[in-house]
Amino acid sequence: MDLAQALRLLEDAGTAQNRKIYARHGVRGPTFGVSYADQGKLAKRIGKDAELAEALWKTGNHDARVLAAAIADPARASARQLDQWSKDLDNYGLTDSVAKLAAATSSAKELVLKWIDSDGEWRSSAGWTAIALLAAGDAFSERELARLLARIEEEIHRAPNRTRYAMNQALIAIGAYRAELRDAALAAAERIGPVEVDHGETGCKTPDAASYIAKVVARGAPRSKPAKASAPARAAKPAKSKRTGRR
Repeated sequence: MDLAQALRLLEDAGTAQNRKIYARHGVRGPTFGVSYADQGKLAKRIGKDAELAEALWKTGNHDARVLAAAIADPARASARQLDQWSKDLDNYGLTDSVAKLAAATSSAKELVLKWIDSDGEWRSSAGWTAIALLAAGDAFSERELARLLARIEEEIHRAPNRTRYAMNQALIAIGAYRAELRDAALAAAERIGPVEVDHGETGCKTPDAASYIAKVVARGAPRSKPAKASAPARAAKPAKSKRTGRR
C-alpha cells in the first residue's frame, strides 16, 4: 500500500464525531477522526511497513501518525528515528502509541531513560509510559526499578501534567508485576498520596496506585519475579478510561 492509498482509507474512516472527541482529548492540528478500532483493522491489513510508516509520520496528520506507530517495524525502527518522532508528540493518544512502539525495540531502555530526563511533557510521558509497559519483563533489573520508584516518589508532584499520569502508571506496573518490589511500590504510593492530573473535558480519571496494584494482583499478577518477556504486549496496561479503552 502506498501513502496516497493509506491516507484515502484513513480519510474515509474518519468521522466528525470522532474529531470532536479527539479534540476534547487534546488532539490538535489535522486529523480525520479515525476510531482506534478502525486504526487496528487498517494496521492489520497493511502489516509492518517501515517505509510507509515514515511517510505517514511526515504528513503531520494525527491519524496518519497513530497508524505509522502501529505499522512501524520494531526490528527496523532506529533509536534516532524514534527519538525524532518523540519530539513531535503533542497529545497523550499519540504518545501512548509511540511509547508502545519504543518499548518493543532493541533500543527501548536507551530511549526511555533519555526521554524521562526531558523537560517536555509529552517526551517524558512517553518514557514513563514505556517503562510501565516494560515493567513485567527483564529490561530493567530490580535495582534499576527501585531507583525509578524513588525517582517517581521524589518528582511526581512537580512533574508536568501528563507526565504525572505516566509516572503513576509506571508505579502501578512496577508494584503489580514485580512482586519483589510490591511492598516498596505500595509504600511509595502511600507516601505520594493522590496524584492530581487535569484530564480536560473528558471523563478520564487518575487511578489510585495502591488500590489499582491490589486490583491487578487479585486478577492474577505473578507473585514472583516474572519470566522473561519478549515484547511489551506481555506486560499489562494499567488503568483504562471507560471511553474506547483509552487510558
